[in-house]
Amino acid sequence: MDLIDKEGFRSNVGIVLMDDQSRVLIGGRKGRSGWQFPQGGVHGAESSEEAMYRELHEEVGLHPDDVELAGATEDWLRYRLPERFIRREQRPVCVGQKQRWFLLNLVANPAKLRFDATDKPEFDRCRWVEYWKPVEEVIYFKRDVYIRALTELASVAFRDVEPPPMPTSWPPSWFSR
Repeated sequence: MDLIDKEGFRSNVGIVLMDDQSRVLIGGRKGRSGWQFPQGGVHGAESSEEAMYRELHEEVGLHPDDVELAGATEDWLRYRLPERFIRREQRPVCVGQKQRWFLLNLVANPAKLRFDATDKPEFDRCRWVEYWKPVEEVIYFKRDVYIRALTELASVAFRDVEPPPMPTSWPPSWFSR
């Protein structure tokens, strides 16, 4: 069972998987046009790290030895769902997600990626993109949390080199107020 706190935020993990060319993996939502990072809810007594490894396997078929844990956000990053996406009939009501984000370096062959590790795959395709590209690809209400996660993880992702600059063309509406 997913954990929803007293403020209505569902505990969740997000995964930024980076290849040896400093590109990140985004998955195409099964049967939809949307793209996003692998992510998923924290269940029961799982730690956020345990949930991350479970989601890594469920969503892209990788195991802990296929990746190297490079870093994580210091705290939970939150976003609210737009009113039309809130399911008021569910108890407890979930108004958004609080996410702990993890940066993983792929050490296995990318051919190990697969989407059929569960009966209900999240993705049916994926692609490797430049570091900031997922912000432009994700559904609009997640953009700010993607910006915050990628900003926080950039110093770890690009430990030995200057991180790529955030695009200056993004509209102010993509950032939290």
